[in-house]
Amino acid sequence: MEEVRIMICFGHNCDETCMQMDEVPDFNTMYELYDPSTVMCFFRNKYIMIDLGTRNNKKINWPIKDKQEFVEIVETIAHKGHGLVISPKDYSTKYRY
Repeated sequence: MEEVRIMICFGHNCDETCMQMDEVPDFNTMYELYDPSTVMCFFRNKYIMIDLGTRNNKKINWPIKDKQEFVEIVETIAHKGHGLVISPKDYSTKYRY
């Protein structure tokens, strides 16, 4: 049986940065999501932690406008699939966390 990985984008449809990605509003309260735009990855009903060089390993809370950059993150997550996934790029200085 093939394992399925699901990525869900959370955010507010009134925010321009969120509208650059999809939205699933029912999860905002469940996961206490307050950022304008958030991407979380799940596997077997648990979120996949992603080390992006920021202090928050649970989500991406900024718009990723470069499609290839997003694909690289997704491929890294899909390859590892569980536990803590190390991002192919360090975002600690780019977004000043």
